[in-house]
Parts: sequence; structure tokens; C-alpha cells
Amino acid sequence: MATIVILGAGDTGAALARQLAATDIVSRIVLVDDMAAVAAGKALDVAQSGPVDGYTTALSGTSDVAAVVGAAVVVFADRVGPPPADWQDEAGLALVKRVAGLNQVAPLVCAGASQSSLVERGVNELGISRTRLFGSAPEALRSAVVTICALEAGAAAADVSLSVLGRPPQHVIVPWDEAAIAGRSATAVLSAAQLARLDARVARLWPPGPYTLAAAAARVIRTAITRSPRVHTVQVAVTRDEGTPGRSAMMPVTLLPSGIERLVEPVLSARDRVRYETTLRQ
Repeated sequence: MATIVILGAGDTGAALARQLAATDIVSRIVLVDDMAAVAAGKALDVAQSGPVDGYTTALSGTSDVAAVVGAAVVVFADRVGPPPADWQDEAGLALVKRVAGLNQVAPLVCAGASQSSLVERGVNELGISRTRLFGSAPEALRSAVVTICALEAGAAAADVSLSVLGRPPQHVIVPWDEAAIAGRSATAVLSAAQLARLDARVARLWPPGPYTLAAAAARVIRTAITRSPRVHTVQVAVTRDEGTPGRSAMMPVTLLPSGIERLVEPVLSARDRVRYETTLRQ
């Protein structure tokens, strides 16, 4: 099985280590942080819960970024310390460049809610393929929207199927026409007033919290590693054919161990199609 390296042992990074370890689909997880002792301590804590929870994943912590060599997936998370702790801005871009040089194969997953610029600049300035460098935070937003939709409908979250598109927080599109609740169209279950109320709440769901971000990253990584056909919403760099190059947006994709397999064309109403294409051009 594979090794996954998580760059940052902050709240999201540590939670992600725990969630990935519990899946037992990778052999080893390495937490990398400048605070090596903290990274090692958190890795040990997760490892010690293995016998209780029934997983055997090996964990370790270090400050050496060279740990990414040979990894199957590299995740950019949050560092130990006060916020903002996500890898971002110039320091984040420098780290992306270094990691891409050390490991030229693994997908580079940005787990934080404030890392869209890493995706954009990594693709447009460093020349990294957009199928390799992408963000998993939109899947956390989708989960949050599912939760409030289930509450509004009086249904179980597991019975809600929907997607989110666009650019958070102000330009998020939820295509309600293609959403489903317990096998029925969401527009048949919820009134226009209820849908409007949900739309008004979406922007306030961003940014998701660290545990939701970690859960989203874990699910995206698991789908990639296991070659599941599941469709996920991720942050992807926009091409000139799609909209404004140099920007990124939330798009549905399928995944492989190498990264994004393909972008899934969303089924949209005429109104949502216009909103989506307008967002991509902004």
C-alpha cells in the first residue's frame, strides 16, 4: 500500500492523518511540520489509537520536506501555530514548487479553504498540470450544504444528493434541478421559498471547519487511491476555453491515483448554466 505525506500538522492536518489512518487503505502517513516534535507527537497519538479502532497504518512526524519523495499523494494542510496556518501566499507557492520538484508524479491536494491561490498560481506560474494540483475544500462545502438541505427537508443527510459549483463564498451555485432527496427531485420536495432560504445560507457556510476539511480531503484521496467512480467537487484551475485563465473554480470530477481523470460536465438549467459560465469568466 501507499505512503501519504501531509504538509502541516495543524488542526486540519492532524485530523486528516487520523481519518486516513482509520481507512486502512495506506501503509504509512507522514506529518511534516517545522514544529517536528509536535508533528511527531500528533502522529504518535493517532498511531496509538490504532489498536483501539482496528487499523494498522504506520504514522510518523518530521520537519523534513524530503519525506514527499516516493509518496503516492502529497497534501498541503495547515501548520502548527496561530491562524492563518494554511500553506498559502509566497511561502505556500515556494513549498509547492519544491515539492513538485521532489515528487514529479503524486497528486498535490490542497486541503485548506484559503488555498485557491496555490491551485491557481501553481498551475499558471509553475506549470503544474491542473489534473495534478487541485483543492479538496469544495467537497467540504458540498457536505455542509447537504447537511442544511437535509435539515430543511426533514431527511437524512445520506438521502441527499447534490453538487456545488462556482467560486466560494459569494459565487456558489447549487443546481437544485439536479439535486435529489430520498430519490425525489429536490424541487419537488422543497418549496421555492425553502430553496431560496437555502441559497441565502450557502455563502455563510464558507469556510468549513478543520474537521470537515479533513473529512473532505480524506474522501477525495480515498476515491483516487481506490479508483472509485464516485464524482467529487474540487477546486480546479480554469482554462481559457472555460473562462478566465489564472482563476480557479469548483467543478465536479472523477479521480485516479494520478489525480483528476476527467471533468464531469454538470447538468444545468438554462439559468444555472448562465450563472456558472458567468462565474468562470469573472
